[in-house]
Parts: sequence; structure tokens; C-alpha cells
Amino acid sequence: MLSAVLILVLVIFTVFFIPNYRTEPEEDDIDNIKKDPQLKKLWSLAQSAMRERKPLKAEKALLTILKFDEKNAAAYNRLGILYAKEKHYKEAIECFEIAQSLDNNASSLHNVGLIYYETGKFEKAAMAFSQAIEIEGDQPARYIAYAKALEKLGERNKAIDALETAYSLSPSTVVLRHLLELYENNEDVVNIEITKKRIEEIQAMKLAKEESEKAAKAKRTRAIRFGTGTKTDRTAARANRAAAKTAAKQQRATEKAERASARATAKTQRAAAKTAAKTARKAPITSGNVPAQAKKIAKKRKII
Repeated sequence: MLSAVLILVLVIFTVFFIPNYRTEPEEDDIDNIKKDPQLKKLWSLAQSAMRERKPLKAEKALLTILKFDEKNAAAYNRLGILYAKEKHYKEAIECFEIAQSLDNNASSLHNVGLIYYETGKFEKAAMAFSQAIEIEGDQPARYIAYAKALEKLGERNKAIDALETAYSLSPSTVVLRHLLELYENNEDVVNIEITKKRIEEIQAMKLAKEESEKAAKAKRTRAIRFGTGTKTDRTAARANRAAAKTAAKQQRATEKAERASARATAKTQRAAAKTAAKTARKAPITSGNVPAQAKKIAKKRKII
């Protein structure tokens, strides 16, 4: 019993309190890495070292990648994640900002926002999350992070709007629990009860669905084993299963098409944002000073 409680506490802590740094690599940079066997090997080494929690080994591999490919935004982004997890926030922000300058992407902005949030700079955090949403507005996690920063700034209504948007993108009890936490912090008794009922309704619907599926499966198993029911009943059951299978297949196809459309839209938005950033950037990082920044980080960290 005690072990079950401890596991539950650990899960809640992980979901609500540990920053979820975004690790999506940039496609162009990964393509460049894949084309070069040496860089591919270094990238694989860095990934393995991060999974095995060997930060020094991962850091060396990433900095070595930057020696060969000085404009690799993915390497800077991953290096920033590494520093953030080790609580070297100054170096992490520097890496994320370089990655953002090289390639205007939502992940780097989101990661910068998480660090600002962790270090109590909530206004900067909210700004970073907002900019990430402008580039890629179909990720619930971005709205949840934005809401938490807004709450710290006292922007309660905006925080609620952000969480409701997250819920519309992914209707789940996880988002509702964030809403509940916000209402509890503000001692909003009415909305606490409303949100609790919403959570209970979703849980009840989920449980009912599971029970229904379980009962249907048991019924099908009995019918197959013992041949129960009339011939008409069995024919109708087969027809219902076929219809359900077809409907499920169509639903999956629709969801797949929607996800593909969302990815295409997000990709178009990123490309447009990237082009705009390159055009509007007043002081672009050039090949002359990017390696200098990489060397500066390496020297400061006494790595290479």
C-alpha cells in the first residue's frame, strides 16, 4: 500500500512540477547530421549519454558537433536542455537563444520560457511561451506553461483562457487538474466544484467506456465458445462488429488526416516565421561569431 502511494506521489510530482523541456530536433539540422557519418556518430553518442544520465559525456559530444557544424540549431537546443537539467541556467539560456537566432522555432522559445519560469522571471517566461504559441499553436503543453506563468503574474483570467484552449486541443483530466489547481490557489469555491465535476464526468465516461468494451468482449468470447444466441442474433452481432470496425477505421483515417493537416500547417507557419525572422533580424549571427560563442561556452565549462 505504501509503495503504491509513493508511486502516485512521484507521478503527480513529475507531471506538475518537473519542467518538460521540448526536445524536438530541427529537420534540416538532423538531415545534415545524418549525411555526415562522424556527426551522426557524435549525435548518437550524445543521445545515449543523455538517456544514461552521463551529462559530461553528452556535453563533450554536442560541443564537438558544434566544432564541425557551427550553425547546428538542434545541437545548441539539446545542449541547452542538458545545461537546464543540470541547473546551469545561464549557459542553457545562452544556448537556447543561439538556437533561436539560427532557426526561429517554437521548441527553443518554450525551453527558454521554462528556464525563466524556474528562475522566477515570470514576465520573460510568459513572453517566451506566447511567442512559441504564435509559431506553433497546436501543442497543449505550451498553453499549460503559458497559463502557469500568467498565474504568477496575477493574470488569472488569461491563465484560465490558456488552459481552456489547452483543454480544447486535448480534452483530458490532466489539463482540468491544472485548472483546478489554479482555482484552488485563488480559493474560487464555485469553479473548484464545477471543475471537480468536469473531472468526475470524464473519469466516469472513461470507466463506462472501459466497462462497455470489457462486457462486449466477454459476450463475443462466450458466443464464439458456446455458440449462444440465435442465428439472427449472431448475424446481427457480426454486422455490428463489422460496422464498428469500419467506423473505427474511418475515425482513425480522419484523425490521421487531421494530424497531417495540423503538421503541414505548423510546418508552413514555422517556415514563414523562419523567413520573417531572417529578414527582420537586425544583428544576425554569422559564421564568424557562432563558433566563437560555442568556444566561449566550451572554455567556460572547461570541456574542449
